Amino acid sequence: MKLRGGYTNYGETIGILMLDTRFPRPRGDIGNALSYDFPVRYKIVHGAHATKIMGDHPDASLLDPFVAAARELEAEGVKAITTSCGFLAPFQKQLAAAVNIPVFASSLIQAPLIRAMLPPGKVIGVFTERGHHMNDGHFRGVGWSRDDIPVQIQGMKPDAQFPATYILGREELDTDVLRAEMIEMTEAFMASCKNPGAILFECTNMCPFAKDVADISGLPVFDINTMINFFYRAANPVPFLQWR
Repeated sequence: MKLRGGYTNYGETIGILMLDTRFPRPRGDIGNALSYDFPVRYKIVHGAHATKIMGDHPDASLLDPFVAAARELEAEGVKAITTSCGFLAPFQKQLAAAVNIPVFASSLIQAPLIRAMLPPGKVIGVFTERGHHMNDGHFRGVGWSRDDIPVQIQGMKPDAQFPATYILGREELDTDVLRAEMIEMTEAFMASCKNPGAILFECTNMCPFAKDVADISGLPVFDINTMINFFYRAANPVPFLQWR
């Protein structure tokens, strides 16, 4: 068997561009490597604090550092790149153009696929911490809009502990409190949406609670982890037949 070199490390299919944070990340969160059944490679974009991302659009001055970090991940041998915040969707096209490997800057890129799977008229619930900041600029960044796909943006109440933890950057968290807020959010969505078909987490920090949301809603839940696992399987097909 002949192997091709060119890198220092091998076997890390997915490269993850991380915001510059210090809050805890339980298993299921994109920043916890135990969330995956395969190795991933992390790259911190220094200075990319959540407060600079979580707005009507990300701080434009961060684009160049994200591009530089993406190119470093590509040079280190990853096969695809994602990010730790769905609000980076407006950077999708620039990041994809900066490297020669696939990029999915936000879990929101899955919406057209989800829409194609659902019966006509079904609504996708887009779960996010700050619903008033999420807009069509984020959706258009990853190739679609509310004109194309029926969505209901479901944000959290202003005094929720979830954004206080993940946006303001607390260094400790209570998973029971955060779970309760996710459950409350799900119940609010189900009560207010007339024809729910699926739920899509914009926020990568919501992923540890995906099963809670699925159990309560009875709906499929998509997030950055479903996207990561989708690509990983495409890049590493199961060898069903072993030729000799």
